Amino acid sequence: MLTNIYIENVAVIEKASIDLDEAFNILTGETGAGKSIIIDSINAIMGQRMSRELIRSGAKQAFISASFCDVTNAAKEQLSEMGFEDEDGEYVLQRTITAAGKNTCRINGRPAPLSVFREVGIHLVNIYGQNEGYDFMTADSHIKYIDAVGDYSDLLDDYKEKYVVYSDLKRKLSAMNDNIQDRERRIDLLRYQIDEIDEAELEPGELEQLSTRRKLLNNSEKIKSGIAQSYAMLTGESSEGIISMLSTVADDLSEMSLLHPDLEAIADRIQSAYEEINDCHYELRDIYEELDFDPAEAEAVEERYELIRSLSRKYGDTIEEILDFCENAREELDSLLQYDINKEKLQSDFDKAEKELAKSAEALSKARKESAESFCEAVMNEMRYLDMPNVVMVPRMDRCAFTENGCDTLELLISANPGEDPKPISKIASGGELSRMMLAVKTIIAGKDEIDTLIFDEVDTGISGSAAAKVGRKLRELSQSHQVICITHQAQIAALADTHLYISKSVSEGRTFTKVKALDFEERKHELSRMIDGSDASQLSLKHAEEMLRSK
Repeated sequence: MLTNIYIENVAVIEKASIDLDEAFNILTGETGAGKSIIIDSINAIMGQRMSRELIRSGAKQAFISASFCDVTNAAKEQLSEMGFEDEDGEYVLQRTITAAGKNTCRINGRPAPLSVFREVGIHLVNIYGQNEGYDFMTADSHIKYIDAVGDYSDLLDDYKEKYVVYSDLKRKLSAMNDNIQDRERRIDLLRYQIDEIDEAELEPGELEQLSTRRKLLNNSEKIKSGIAQSYAMLTGESSEGIISMLSTVADDLSEMSLLHPDLEAIADRIQSAYEEINDCHYELRDIYEELDFDPAEAEAVEERYELIRSLSRKYGDTIEEILDFCENAREELDSLLQYDINKEKLQSDFDKAEKELAKSAEALSKARKESAESFCEAVMNEMRYLDMPNVVMVPRMDRCAFTENGCDTLELLISANPGEDPKPISKIASGGELSRMMLAVKTIIAGKDEIDTLIFDEVDTGISGSAAAKVGRKLRELSQSHQVICITHQAQIAALADTHLYISKSVSEGRTFTKVKALDFEERKHELSRMIDGSDASQLSLKHAEEMLRSK
């Protein structure tokens, strides 16, 4: 339920805070006072597009805040899944739009994408305005109303699941039949790729080993020269080497340790170093002697390395990835080579899926037909109450190709006068008839709809007198199970409200200001009188207004 909407710097509204009743709320006022701006603001909170041109002249930004409490379970679960929890049972949605067109949205103070407002908004508020009336005149929209009231969601879900399977198989079958030449070219390419990889006889880890050996071979001269130089320094080919000098130092210190005991430990350490280095010099000699760099091996390693690098550029960064690519290519090639077998199986699977889909579609169509007939009967009953006693509404259903919503086209036809055959709504309904028809439809759907808040924007278009009074009573009836917010120009409707909000416009210092005020009993009398007479209140119109208020 929408408990409050706060609007700041939107068109002619500088600041307005509107508290709403849980039952029947009416907004009235002179034409152009700003009633539509309130609807625009609610639409903005529902995530709809809001032009920055709606920002009040001279203001840097517009701000709208809406407070909701006792929201539906669907809305609460969706908000919770998105990480937004209620605060003391309340959700506050806020949206700011700057003159530069930047949107900032928050839910209970936490940032939220505008897309969240759109997703959640459909569970919070349902707005009926003239656009929806025009939508109802389009035959393509009728089936959604029938599905909304039909008790066959399980059939619709079953059909949609089968349609996904059917569509996928149809796409695969179509692709298989598309171009035989493409299939042959693909077979040739796969064979070439598989042969190229197979001929390489790759082994996992081989590239790393080759890289190490290649590095060694490419630096062979540098390695041999370095070992030789180090060996010469240790052994001293032209003079005394490091090993000989360490041996001499160790012997000298050992003799002197007899004279100075502290030198014994040092002599031992140098002796250990001598022995370690002496071992190193033998190992260097062995390594040097084992080094045998064959130019032919270097060439072979380089060729093998470049071959694998070439394959990796085509089929994968590592040998493992290249081998995986080859395996996948084998599977695809096998599938293409078994084209006839695969096509036969695919065709069989498709035929089976098509039969199952047709069976599901038949059950759905039957349920839709029954729902459409019941829906039309219910709409006619409601419209008879709304002063259209001769209206006839019938569904016209035809079969069509499978779509994601079934294989039915459905259009509601009406006849407003006796003796006339039912025809498309767009060719028959006047503005007043369309308004009452949509109210009848909303009344029926409301029984199935979990959305708490229903907003009617000038649902009284084209009606007056007793019809307007009945529309008002129907709206009041709806308010027993839903919060109803209605913009109206009809006193008969306004008199039945629980809360009456008056929108007024004034000019001060060359600027236009709109205000919203909740009216008390006396103020409502004068507003109803204005709506009746269209002028200053007369005693007669005031008395009539009071009677209307007391008799609701």
